[in-house]
Amino acid sequence: MATRTLSLADTRIIVPVRNGGERWREAAHALRLCVPSPTVVVVIDSSSTDGSDKIAGELGFELERIDPRHFNHGRTRQHAVDRFCTGGRFVVFLTQDAIIDGPESLAELLSAFDDPLIGAAYGRQIPHSNARPFARHSAAYLYPDDNNTRALTDAVRHGMRTTHLSNSYAAYRLKALQECGGFPSAVILGEDAHVALRMLQSGWTIGYRATATVHHSHDYTLFEEVRRYFDYGVFHAQLPELLLQLGSAEGEGLRFVRSELRYMASRAPWLLPLVPIRNAAKYAGYRLGRSFKSLPNFVRRSLSMTRGFWDSSAAGGT
Repeated sequence: MATRTLSLADTRIIVPVRNGGERWREAAHALRLCVPSPTVVVVIDSSSTDGSDKIAGELGFELERIDPRHFNHGRTRQHAVDRFCTGGRFVVFLTQDAIIDGPESLAELLSAFDDPLIGAAYGRQIPHSNARPFARHSAAYLYPDDNNTRALTDAVRHGMRTTHLSNSYAAYRLKALQECGGFPSAVILGEDAHVALRMLQSGWTIGYRATATVHHSHDYTLFEEVRRYFDYGVFHAQLPELLLQLGSAEGEGLRFVRSELRYMASRAPWLLPLVPIRNAAKYAGYRLGRSFKSLPNFVRRSLSMTRGFWDSSAAGGT
């Protein structure tokens, strides 16, 4: 990989944080080594109680504290853009548990914008060294080792993955973000897919840069998978045009299951019996999420990984 010169003169890096623990400490120090000035990094801290905000301050990052009750995946990100990105051209979003692989990774990600049609780009996620097989397969499936660029016309081939744009490590052209209305405030999650769909509908494209790497993965338990897919189901119910334009989530789910079976057969055959169990549980969670309007709020909260959403004003119109 050729070394690229990193310039962040017209870019801000924004990281929402809440009680990030040791993983955030590691991620923050890795990020500090990547940037010429710590002030290009903005940490939006939801009143951490474990010292996560102090880590940001010690490293010289710009810090804004917010009430955790006011956090919303889309609205909080848009607030940060409005407040800290005036006059800039690009914004990079990271999550607190994504450990960047050096300044070359940032440079590679931002190089996607050499193509004037790309409105947003995301990097490759490498599983943490202690990640278990299911997390490793998920990363391999979602983050291949070759670059690509997707337009709305690619939905015929890629289906739901056409709008894939991970909020753990993605960059946005601010002009394109503004043109598509910015991040939404009323969705439970999926603010990145929402923006990607709006950009694609407006003629922009989405770029993926396999050479822009971060270490990021999650080893979800069975019930955590149910809760995660419940939230995906809610999001798809909130944005039905996503499915109308790109095809059903079930089709993508079947492709994922087939890939997971092949992966486990070759690398972790003792886990093969868990594949149908885990995916049946995820599908059950997803279908419950799609039907969330018929569920009482206490059931929504118990099934959701984003419980605070159901106590917020954003949930009032769902």
